[in-house]
Amino acid sequence: MRVAPAASAEAAAYFRASLAFHADVSDVAAALAADGDPGFVVLDSRSTESWDQGHIPGAVHLPTALIPEQAAGLLDPAVPVVTYCWGPGCNGATRAALALAERGYRVKEMLGGFEYWAREGFPYETWQGPVRPDADPLTAPVGTDDCGC
Repeated sequence: MRVAPAASAEAAAYFRASLAFHADVSDVAAALAADGDPGFVVLDSRSTESWDQGHIPGAVHLPTALIPEQAAGLLDPAVPVVTYCWGPGCNGATRAALALAERGYRVKEMLGGFEYWAREGFPYETWQGPVRPDADPLTAPVGTDDCGC
């Protein structure tokens, strides 16, 4: 290893902070599937064409560029927001989370984005209707909902 790991107290502070800023797709899916209010709203920050291609059921569609003018009309500032975009190679959800945080919203970014939502086999909607993909065994456990992490 070229760089030594941080001291344990620094590492704990970093990882604790990371959990306050990020959610993973399986935790978001579990919260949305549970009975009752999940305690947050999911926001898809992609274009309309991307939204039509596939999005999380119940998500609010608000492209990042429109957040300044439309967030107040679509989102309750008292309800935390979880943003997502295409996937780990895209920082659109990060930019959307920043735009919302700058406007006073409590926000987390969903790690993996729509790509990992679909790859883990969670249902999504398209302009043609609902889809339930098979889980990719490289990204999600097969035959159980518990990955052990």
